[in-house]
Formats: sequence, structure tokens, C-alpha cells
Amino acid sequence: MNAYLLAAGLGTRLRPHTHHTPKCLIDIHGTPLLGWWLKLLELHGVKHVLINTHHLADKVEAYLNTVRPQTSLEIITIYEPVLLGSAGTLLTNRSFISPSEDFFIAYADILTVANLTKMKNAHQKFKEKGALLTMGLFHTPHPSSCGIVTLDNSQRITAFTEKPKNPASNLANAGIYIANSAIFEHLPPTLPSEKVLDIGFDLLPFLVNQMYGFHIEEYLKDIGHLDAYIEALNTFPTDAFSLFSAK
Repeated sequence: MNAYLLAAGLGTRLRPHTHHTPKCLIDIHGTPLLGWWLKLLELHGVKHVLINTHHLADKVEAYLNTVRPQTSLEIITIYEPVLLGSAGTLLTNRSFISPSEDFFIAYADILTVANLTKMKNAHQKFKEKGALLTMGLFHTPHPSSCGIVTLDNSQRITAFTEKPKNPASNLANAGIYIANSAIFEHLPPTLPSEKVLDIGFDLLPFLVNQMYGFHIEEYLKDIGHLDAYIEALNTFPTDAFSLFSAK
């Protein structure tokens, strides 16, 4: 299985740390955030990963050059001179996956040890019910700042709202997905020149009733802002990858 790892953000909410360090290279217990993601993907059988870059892209490339000899992953980087948006990156690099392939999509500013193998197994069952996408979910204390879902008894997502003013629940999009190439039918054939394309606003609302939710039980935290980053330094387990098996 292949993975898109979205890592091109500016990291404005993490300043001053991101003045000289790209967000995806923020240090967590001696390992850059991106390094934790690469370990996780390799552990769960991902073979090829596409990483988009933008802010301080040369530093990301330099780090990945140190990683490549030590991993079985084939790492492809795509530099975006102008940010395309999360869905824009998928659309522009659609050829990275084959027409019938399922693939991961993940935001690199999520710190997690999610059991992606369990998620893959759940996605296979959801596909039998017509799922085009399986969304990782968690309970958030800040629902108005997240994408919020409503589920039916079969875990089918029957409603999705990005950053709602009046959240229906605290069950939130974790920023980790498994999708089928059929999702591209719900995006424009080419990238619009006047706007970026965002997964939360321009794709997921159109997949309601065709996507299912998977609860992530393991550690997961969006470290996109300073308070969350500080909390992660205090709570992320240093022995994280010994806590569960990929099987």
C-alpha cells in the first residue's frame, strides 16, 4: 500500500520554532515528527510514500537523505512552489497510485502510534458496504476546531462538517484516511487556478454516506500549535512502538 504524507504546511501556529525548522521536522524525543511517521508507515507495511514540501524544503530533503539508507520505504518528494491545498496535492499527484489501489492519506503534523494495520482491516470490511474512504476518528476536547462526524450503527458517516460553529458531537476527523481512487471522481479533473483544494472542505462533504469511521484508540495528537506541541513533549511515550504489534 502507498501513502500520501502531507507535510508542506507553513507551521505559523508553531512559531518561533518553525522560523528555521519546517513543521514536519519539529523534534519529538530526539526524532523529527516526520521520522516518527516514516517508522509508523514502515511498521505497517507501506512500501511507497509521497511527501509534499514547501516551507524550508531543502531541510526536509536533507533529513530524508539521511533516512533513505535506513528504511525499506521508497520516499518520493514533491516540491510545491505554491501551496496546492491537501486535496490539491492528491489531485496533482494522482498518478502516484494505480486506478484500483487503496492508499493512505495522512497529515504529517499528527503525532500518533495508530495501529494502521487494524485500520486497513476495517477498511476492507467497510469496502464491502460501499466505502470509498475510511476516516480515522478520535474524541476531541475542541470540536469547533475540527471536522466533526455523525455515525450510524454500522460506522457509516452520515454527516460531516468542517470546523462547525455548533458541533453535533466531539467525534472528530483524525487526519488519517484510507481511500480508493474513486474519490478522485469527487474532485475537479484539474486543479482550479483561482483556489487551493482542501480535503476537509472540498472532498469529504461530498463523500457523506460513502465513507466510514474507524476509532483510533492509540496515542494521537495534532501538534500544529504551541500548546499542543508542549503537551506532546510531556505525554508522547518514548517506547511508543513497543506498545503494540503491527499484526
